[in-house]
Amino acid sequence: MSAAVAGKRLNLALLAASLVLVLAVWFAGTAAVPVLIAEGLVTPGRAAWLTAAVQLGFVAGTLISAVLSLADRLDPRRLFLGCALAAAAATLAQVLVAPSGAAAVGLRFVAGAAMAGVYPVGMKLAASWAKGDLGLLIGIVVGALTLGSALPHLLPSLLGSLDWRAAYAGAGVLAAAGAGLILRFRPGPLLGARPPFRPAQMLEAWRNPGLRLANLGYLGHMWELYAMWAWIGVFLAAMLGRPDVGPWVFAVMAAGSAGCVLAGLAADRWNRARVAALCMVVSSGCALAIGAASAWPALALGIAFLWGFAVVADSAQFSACVVSLSPPEYVGTMLTVQTSAGFLLTAVMIGMLPTAMVALGQGAAFALLGLGPLAGAVAMWRLAPLLPAAR
Repeated sequence: MSAAVAGKRLNLALLAASLVLVLAVWFAGTAAVPVLIAEGLVTPGRAAWLTAAVQLGFVAGTLISAVLSLADRLDPRRLFLGCALAAAAATLAQVLVAPSGAAAVGLRFVAGAAMAGVYPVGMKLAASWAKGDLGLLIGIVVGALTLGSALPHLLPSLLGSLDWRAAYAGAGVLAAAGAGLILRFRPGPLLGARPPFRPAQMLEAWRNPGLRLANLGYLGHMWELYAMWAWIGVFLAAMLGRPDVGPWVFAVMAAGSAGCVLAGLAADRWNRARVAALCMVVSSGCALAIGAASAWPALALGIAFLWGFAVVADSAQFSACVVSLSPPEYVGTMLTVQTSAGFLLTAVMIGMLPTAMVALGQGAAFALLGLGPLAGAVAMWRLAPLLPAAR
């Protein structure tokens, strides 16, 4: 193995480890929800805000970072470090406030805003090492996000406590530890400034046929992803008849890490839009079937694992499609538009699902999630012939 290859692998391993630890803060609030609901400390509607606030904070942080070009004006590693420490502090502070009050929601918003200096910056740092394997590298970053998002569900069991504070405290400590790792990361030779965010170019995301299809596919994907992650624990708790389902939820979500890497490998060899479409069809099928399977817990758990594997496997490919289809001077704006629209939609779906669960039942509510990726798969299949063959 050459020194260059060894250096690339070491630095990507450092980046992935840092992302896993820091991104544990993202779903720290969601991990406590089944216990909080079981103990009557929070209603499902109020619990939705613990996750939706993170999504809204992330959108706000992404827009501010893009307008100010923070990732280009500052050393991206130090931006990552500062934002990771801010997210850790906001998450640790959650143990000092009521679990679902205004302060709790506000702290979740701050943590989400800080993530805008971690997740997109992590993508930029990973892409600095790309050499014909952009899909895989972004897949590794999304896989790290997936594993990190799953971690809080495991923390209460590891800490021997079902108290809602355990997930917040554990995630905050992990994020602080992960922040320090990024200083050992060395960017690759392709690190450069992204074209600036230009609001006047935003409509290009809709006018350009290829970008329009890529963004429609992404919206179909985001219609489902975060709502599934936010509420699968409540579904499993009801099905299994107990609130302590953290290890099951961790395993279901963590399966997506393998999905991201495998889909990334496939996308770099075949057409990435078709790979994304296939993942979305599988994910949609799981969403449509899991409610009917809940009468047979073993079958429903199997579907949940497949769903966890497929629901996020395609995530990296939407960004890669936008990069390959955008004029170079539009890339920064197009990625910002895509990310902001997608995460705004996740906040809506996270808030809508508990109402749908009450009105329709949990199985039918999850079936509604399957409509988004089904429509997104059609868009990505239509996009496939428009993608550059060598990207």
